[in-house]
Amino acid sequence: MKTKPKLICPICGAEYNEPVQRCSCGEPVEFELFEGEPYIGKTVWERFWDFWPVEPALELSLGEGDTPLVKSRIGKELGVKLYLKNETVNPTWSFKDRGTFLTMSYALKAGYKAVGTVSTGNMAASVSAYASRFGLDAKILVSENASDEKLRAVSVYGGDVIRVRGDYGRLYFESLKLGERLGVYFINSDNPFRVEGYKGIAFEIAEELIPDYVLIPTSSGGLFRGIAKGFIELKEIGLIEELPTLIAVQAEGCSPICRAFKEGREKIERFENPKTIAKAIANPYPPSGNAVLKLLREFGWLCVSVSDEEIIEAQRKLASEGLFVQPASATGVAALEKLTESGVISEGSNVVSILTGSGLKTLSHVEGGKIVECPLEGLENCLR
Repeated sequence: MKTKPKLICPICGAEYNEPVQRCSCGEPVEFELFEGEPYIGKTVWERFWDFWPVEPALELSLGEGDTPLVKSRIGKELGVKLYLKNETVNPTWSFKDRGTFLTMSYALKAGYKAVGTVSTGNMAASVSAYASRFGLDAKILVSENASDEKLRAVSVYGGDVIRVRGDYGRLYFESLKLGERLGVYFINSDNPFRVEGYKGIAFEIAEELIPDYVLIPTSSGGLFRGIAKGFIELKEIGLIEELPTLIAVQAEGCSPICRAFKEGREKIERFENPKTIAKAIANPYPPSGNAVLKLLREFGWLCVSVSDEEIIEAQRKLASEGLFVQPASATGVAALEKLTESGVISEGSNVVSILTGSGLKTLSHVEGGKIVECPLEGLENCLR
């Protein structure tokens, strides 16, 4: 049985012995650093058993994690060794499943009967699917302008999908308050158990290679914080000697963290009128934004923003290698082109880019390839 770890606010340093989601100062909390050693095991949950804040409910796993690290031809063009961590092969086609599974494991052990989330995309689908798997009720809160097409992929799992009229930005915080009152455990973007689940990405990368750079599409900041904590824990226990340089990547049309980083501010400000094709990372006021900024400053890491044109081109290049990803997933490769051209990333570097979600989730903007009509009698000529 695991001992109960402490939660710490990365901004003000306050400590909590109970499972809260946010500090009294308003910032997200995180678990203290874990120590242990890796074991021999079939899954990342078993191999890194000592590093989770709750015992994973392995019998209810859908096979999340242990995703492939694919060597890319794009790296050769740019003079680096590029590897793509393909999170699109998770059960609901995105990295969210890692955090959802670990958080569901906690919710089940804590006796919750219902879980919820505020999302219209990857996280909504993930929480709906895993709630069904764990036998829990799901309450999925979405914005009033969420499309019916998008929500079909969420409601198919059987949870309650609730369109909420009003300020969607306030909904995150309102959900936490109402969840406490109604006994619904909300698994939002930077829930501390969710962030812990993302550490597995760092663990799995380190099992295969120690990169010089890791490119991370960044929205709320939970994924960035999780990968960062995973590498930090590996260094603290001596399994790696140096931390890779982590690079938060955002779309130029919604880049509150990068803007604050470039302007030298310690706190983010709301990004007004966001507009980008990479909607999965278009969070105008990310709840973990200040925590990500602190990590960037503390470790000398980077934040890079890329244009929609650069994102679309990177998405096309990835598709030419057989990897169809949503626009947000392509931002890392788009950023890599800028960073190699400017000399920030030097020739020969080992680089990992995280592919966060499948392109099948966002088909509306995709331009298909050429399609030729051909009669059966003339098929030989068409094939020529």
